[in-house]
Amino acid sequence: MQRLYDRIEAFVSRLSMRDNFWNSICSLIWLPLAFFSGIRMKELDASSFAARAVLPFRRFNRNWYRAMAGGALLANSEIAGGSYVFGICGADYTVVCKQLNYTFLRPCFGPAVYRIQAREDIHALIATGKEFNITVDMEIQQQGKPGEQDRRVGRCEATFHVTPKAHHKLKKARRAAKTAGTPGTRAHV
Repeated sequence: MQRLYDRIEAFVSRLSMRDNFWNSICSLIWLPLAFFSGIRMKELDASSFAARAVLPFRRFNRNWYRAMAGGALLANSEIAGGSYVFGICGADYTVVCKQLNYTFLRPCFGPAVYRIQAREDIHALIATGKEFNITVDMEIQQQGKPGEQDRRVGRCEATFHVTPKAHHKLKKARRAAKTAGTPGTRAHV
């Protein structure tokens, strides 16, 4: 049964990375905030270390004085950064946000654009095959109208802990072996 669960999890992870449609379906189930806020990854170029996510200016994301809600900007910073890291690492890794620092600079009265860049070389860290921490910097800008320049509304720094899923399986197997080998305790069924 456990192998079937692992295969289903791997399939859904790969499916969620395939395109925006499947990403939306998976986020509706597991990340409803991302689904209802409407955040989308627009560019993820494998040759560069930068990406872009757009948070639309819709009713769900606004506050009572018609500006983008600070909570929406903050929460979607974690989603944008995590999607960026997960998109590069792939389905064989788990990504968890450890720390998030957001600096509000001015109100946002239009769609927000997250420009994301990793501080470290993420591909080199993945090549080690070990778990690691990665820090990403995000510039949050209000998307300007055609002919206008984007206005910076916030700055964010996020640290993510990335672990290969194989490490989780190894740890679980060691824990099960330790529990089964300890006298006086019952093994979990």
